Amino acid sequence: MAKQEQVDANSVAADLIGFLNASPTAFHAVEEAKRRLKIAGYEQVSEREEWSLQPGKKYFFTRNYSTIVAFAVGKKYVAGNGFFIIGAHTDSPCLKLKPASKVSKGGYLEVGVQTYGGGLWHTWFDRDLAVAGRMIIKEGKDDLTYLHRLVRIEEPIMRIPTLAIHLDRGVNDGFKVNSQSHLVPVLATAIKAEINKMADENGPVESGLPNESKKSTNHQHHPLLLQLLATQVGCEPDNICDFELQACDTQPSVIAGARKEFVFSGRLDNLCMSFCSLKALIDATSSESSLEDETGVRMVALFDHEEVGSNSAQGAGSPVMLDALSRITDSFTSDAKIQVAKKAIQNSFLVSADMAHALHPNYMDKHEENHQPKLHGGLVIKHNANQRYATNAVTSFIFREIAAKHNIPVQDFVVRNDMACGSTIGPILASGVGIRTVDIGAPQLSMHSIREMCAVDDVKHAYEHFKAYFEECSQLDAKITVDF
Repeated sequence: MAKQEQVDANSVAADLIGFLNASPTAFHAVEEAKRRLKIAGYEQVSEREEWSLQPGKKYFFTRNYSTIVAFAVGKKYVAGNGFFIIGAHTDSPCLKLKPASKVSKGGYLEVGVQTYGGGLWHTWFDRDLAVAGRMIIKEGKDDLTYLHRLVRIEEPIMRIPTLAIHLDRGVNDGFKVNSQSHLVPVLATAIKAEINKMADENGPVESGLPNESKKSTNHQHHPLLLQLLATQVGCEPDNICDFELQACDTQPSVIAGARKEFVFSGRLDNLCMSFCSLKALIDATSSESSLEDETGVRMVALFDHEEVGSNSAQGAGSPVMLDALSRITDSFTSDAKIQVAKKAIQNSFLVSADMAHALHPNYMDKHEENHQPKLHGGLVIKHNANQRYATNAVTSFIFREIAAKHNIPVQDFVVRNDMACGSTIGPILASGVGIRTVDIGAPQLSMHSIREMCAVDDVKHAYEHFKAYFEECSQLDAKITVDF
């Protein structure tokens, strides 16, 4: 039995690796989620159009191409019944290119970036960096159209070099990153760029670099960068109207460690929870009988902009969740829609899934003695009396009871009283929508580093816990009495 469990754990973790390597940005994560959902028979609907939904069917929609909501309607669903949701987020701390990224100094071509979220910025130094994101491209001459295209340069084209210790002897006593002056990736040397440009204008290119002879009228970015991007998507530099790009580590995600027990990767916070919830939903709705006895709606909502407060048109602080719940409810009733939607919210349950802080062996004092989540220990239920997490006794019980039924390990976390507590989309959705919520996450180390780590076993635990939640929560919730 133990051997079979390990095989299963490796299989789920290997699938996670594929998801991570396909998702350098939130846009790419949504693209990969779309691909998987379509293969699983989910139909895409648009928020700009009317919805015609049916019991037993599966759907999804995107907003801004960085947030995605997928849902499966139970065959016994009627308007007013509950939604059983897992919410996570697609974004991670990173360096995003500035609207005018062209920087030239000291004989170097550099790329201006701005910090996004609360990253461990010192970990971005001396890494092989690429660029990925989305672009708006124009096509045609007389009848112009504008296309939304994802772009990814996989080769390392940039680097943020550290200063030699000989020029800063006190660096090991404490290095404070200046995010404006220190975090500027080097793209090329000015002299090499000029030599290549002259060679391109006078004859064939032998260096393997993109041809820069076609001058761009965009003076906000280095022509070299624009040509690299244009070559990647097969257009001319002047056809690039705008973009949202970020620096990305080129080192792939891997299963690693002496016993192959870890996942080493960027963006585990929070693509690990996004993947596990998405895979659980797909597998919990894969067979013809999956939704036969389901009275509710099973849903995954993956939001953008959690790392910066969720206050955007596609963040958890927006009406995305409420819009989805209302439109689905409205599709199955024509009477007193507002009241029916409110009833549905009170019958619903949300799992806010965001990675958790595992106990660090070199910083044992950073955890409260009775709440020390361990790698391999299962999902962590997060508690905070000041409502930085939305967990309460009822929501914690429901999530814990599902784990107990399937012999899945679960842990608890409370931050030390003398330390500040982070937060998640949980309190935002609990207060904004009025939905019962439990905050949970898989334990990890190096959170917000360019390179994080978690345990293979916990990926499996999360997937199994989420799948059981989708399959059983509606029946369990029906047995709980609180506000009577």
